[in-house]
Order: sequence, then C-alpha cells, then structure tokens
Amino acid sequence: MKYEGNVYRPPSEAYSLIVQATVGCSNNKCTFCSMYKDKKFRIRNTDEVIKELEEANSSYRFERIFLADGDALMIKTKELLKILAYIQDNIPQCRRVGIYGSPKSMMIKSVDELKALKDLGLGIIYTGLESGSNIVLEKVKKGSTAEEIINACKKVKEAGIPLSVTAISGLGGKVHWEEHAEKTGLALSKINPEYIALLTLMIEKDTELYQSYIKGEFELLKPDEVALETWVMLKNTDSEGSIFRSNHASNYFSLKGTLNEDKEKLCNILQEALKGKVNFKQEAFRAF
Repeated sequence: MKYEGNVYRPPSEAYSLIVQATVGCSNNKCTFCSMYKDKKFRIRNTDEVIKELEEANSSYRFERIFLADGDALMIKTKELLKILAYIQDNIPQCRRVGIYGSPKSMMIKSVDELKALKDLGLGIIYTGLESGSNIVLEKVKKGSTAEEIINACKKVKEAGIPLSVTAISGLGGKVHWEEHAEKTGLALSKINPEYIALLTLMIEKDTELYQSYIKGEFELLKPDEVALETWVMLKNTDSEGSIFRSNHASNYFSLKGTLNEDKEKLCNILQEALKGKVNFKQEAFRAF
C-alpha cells in the first residue's frame, strides 16, 4: 500500500485497512488543524484505488476498510460506487467501510445518492462539527455554519448511514467558552448522531491558531475550565441513543456512556471533577 504524506484515521478505525482514495482535505483551512497542510486536495484515480485494494486483499485479511484522506466523500458518487462495488464483490470478509465527510461533501450528495452508497456497504461517515457556535466556526475557518453542518448531517441520517460527529472542548477559548458549550450541545441535539466524540483542544505549533495563542489573542482553558465547559455542553445536549465518548488521548479525563440514559451520571462525574475529586491527566501524557 502506497501513501502520500502522513495518513490519519479515526480511533475506531485502528485495525482497518486504510486506503488513500483522496489526498489531503477539501477545506484545509481550519486554524486549529495541521494534518493536511503539506498536501493539496485531489481525488485519486478509481482504477488505482481498486488495484491497491486488490493487492491488499491478496496479502492481508481485514474486516474493515477506511477510505482516506480527510474528505473522501467528495469523490463523485459514480466513482465511489465503483470502489464500494469492488469491495462488496471481491472482499466478502469486509464488514464495514468508513469514510471522512465534510459538511460540504455531505450536502453535495443527494439523499438517494447516500442511500445508494449505504446499499453498497458504506457503513459510517465521520464528520467534524467542532462547535455549534457560528462565532467559533468563523474564527477557526471551518468553512460551514452550524446550520449548514446540522442540515448536512440530517441528510446522512435520512439516508440511514450511521454518523460519528466530533466536537472539540476548548475551541472557543476563554472568551467564547460558554457559547461554544451551549450551542454545541444544542447542535448535537438537532443532529442526534449515532456517535459523539469529544476531543480536547491541543495547539500545534504549525497552525494559525498557535500564532493567535502566542500573541495572546487566544487563551486556552485549564483542565477545570474544560470540565465546566463539558458539563454545560452535556446539560444542553438531548440526543437519545447517541454513544458518547470523551476518552481520546487529548482529553484531560475520560467519559463514556450512552445518552440520554447516562447523562446524569456523566454530569455528576464532571461535578466531582470540579470539586477536585477527579485526577486530570497531566499535560505531558496528552496527545493528538
């Protein structure tokens, strides 16, 4: 398998075969992200992708496939269907195909197109909400408003494809933390995804946000402030059935449960953290 540059995947795709169906990210402007800054977004030739799948299938056994890079859903539906059809016909042991989808690529696809992708094995779409606040989304150059992201996610839900949505604690900094918390909770409620992943902001040196940080224009939240923000977010989240995880390497503390049944338990843990009864992860042990 040949890769261009660093390749990224969601934590839940750790044991998946990763195939670079696209290179880079279609937006690639987010101020907090450095993942694809060394690449210019392009869609790879379908025949090349299928050839790599064929070669991998002859050498390895895998049950999941993840189509990288940062927005492979941007591939034209006709070509993406060819890739999925090949997997379905020739790699019968594959139980799920996952993909990153930006709000824009989700909106480009019609519900019927998304249903067709689901019928040929597309089993999950990962997308970043990041924040439900338009103020925060504009500042971090997400490229979409909260309303646009919510509508895009609803299309995926209507098509019946499981959806994993990521939000980022601390992304509003100290100035916008409360709006970020409240509106992120409200946005997640409107989406009601199958999975909610909450990361905690870590600033990488080669990002635009880092420059704002060293100039004093952006202030990071402390661990207890992150706990309070998370508590406010959960209080504003009504997303029945969503599997909630905040156990990424970036998080100061681990939370996991299913909403809404575990919401009170999760909020109580956060209250204990605010009282100093929960140990926060040391900075040295956090990772991207």
